Amino acid sequence: MSILNGSVFMPSVLTLLGIPGLESMQCWIGIPFCVMYFIAVIGNSLILVIIKYESSLHKPMYIFLAMLGATDIALSTCILPKMLGIFWFHLSEISFTACLLQMWLVHSFQAIESGVLLAMALDRYVAICDPLRHATIFSQQLLTHTGVGVTLRAAILVAPCLVLIKCRLKLYRTTLVSHSYCEHMAIVKLATEDIRINKTYGLFVAFTVLGFDIIFITLSYVHIFITVFQLPQKEARLKAFNTCIAHICVFLQFYLLAFFSFFTHRFGSHIPPYVHILLSDLYLLVPPFLNPIVYGMKTKQIRDHVLKIFFSKKSS
Repeated sequence: MSILNGSVFMPSVLTLLGIPGLESMQCWIGIPFCVMYFIAVIGNSLILVIIKYESSLHKPMYIFLAMLGATDIALSTCILPKMLGIFWFHLSEISFTACLLQMWLVHSFQAIESGVLLAMALDRYVAICDPLRHATIFSQQLLTHTGVGVTLRAAILVAPCLVLIKCRLKLYRTTLVSHSYCEHMAIVKLATEDIRINKTYGLFVAFTVLGFDIIFITLSYVHIFITVFQLPQKEARLKAFNTCIAHICVFLQFYLLAFFSFFTHRFGSHIPPYVHILLSDLYLLVPPFLNPIVYGMKTKQIRDHVLKIFFSKKSS
């Protein structure tokens, strides 16, 4: 690499600092992060296996749940192994190309998860508000197209961030990244050039994906609640609401963490940087950790099959 006036031209290697300000505690912070990761991987893998081998669960609701579980495993795996390498073994260096790849994967899987949550909300909307057409609308072909569309939307929207960084940002003040993973703005802020286009496009992607999805999820549940409260029988209202409660919990924890992290990062200039980084890390680790727990507890079919697996093992 070349160095011009103290700036680094197209660095080949970057150094992730982890959580600046909490260096002495990083070793201990890694322990709960590791526990959350293993619970996320084991829990989501268990749900995937149950849905795959139980033919009665081959329905849109559970297929979307399987998509969500696979996305959660991929999302947490994108960041945690490297993060633990920084916290526990001081393996902080990462190639510039690998850093861009991690950034693209992380933000793409975030967008995919948001898209899957939207698909799950629309599935519940049709199942409750127009149940006679549910099987016709949510056909196997639509499920396939939804999975492909959600994935392509995320990959295509996030890809220009890499192109803008690679093509427009040549000089960097430093190769030290004040973060525990390769986050978009953490990389962009290293550059000496004008970064307004990069920041603007990052905001565009965030509002296009999260803003679009949350609006339609909210509208879906407004219509669902109106329909549910108009049902004449109390038992029917409770049954309809119970089919949505797990998704509502997952939806709230994902978007509340997302917006809390986003607004803290954008407007909390008085907040210590390590708080921003911790919130950003938790936003990526908590949903994959909580989702299988929520669905395992709130979805009777999943809960029954989990108990059946462990009960059978215990009996044998």
